[in-house]
Amino acid sequence: MLGERLRELRLRHGLTLRELAIEAEVSPALLSQLENGVTDPSLSTLRKLATVFKAEVSTLFSEPNAPMVHLSRPGERMHLTAPLGEISYERLTPGRGDLEVLSATMKPGDVSSSERRGHESTECLVVLEGEVVVEIETERHVVQAREALTFDSRLAHRFCNESLEPAVFLLAVTPPVP
Repeated sequence: MLGERLRELRLRHGLTLRELAIEAEVSPALLSQLENGVTDPSLSTLRKLATVFKAEVSTLFSEPNAPMVHLSRPGERMHLTAPLGEISYERLTPGRGDLEVLSATMKPGDVSSSERRGHESTECLVVLEGEVVVEIETERHVVQAREALTFDSRLAHRFCNESLEPAVFLLAVTPPVP
């Protein structure tokens, strides 16, 4: 899936593993592991690779032969890791490029990113357990279990767990541009 897509993009751009690693400021070993499906990428790494390919991060996930019907099973999903204190996501949808649904658990004190950022999408956050503070521009929205918040992702935003309990949520993004 992602590994095959990375290899395809790297070869299309005429880059060796070492050349791509230098441009993306990551190790050749990490790129090899990503291409071979041995490890899952961090969001930071995905952004660096997308920059080298002059593409959106969602391009890295597009699957030309994505199934029209997709069953997502625990243990078989792609994980998007993040630095300590930031959210890691589990991808529930295939890479058709029209919709991405992610599942996440935030520990107390976790954030989606160190600062707010916007991108060309619409997002809908559905809190399943706990509560999530969604900072959008200068506003703060406290979204509790069984509540949903939909917003224009072009507005600078981030998610925070300011409570003492874990928060579990689903995030739908259309089109998928993290």
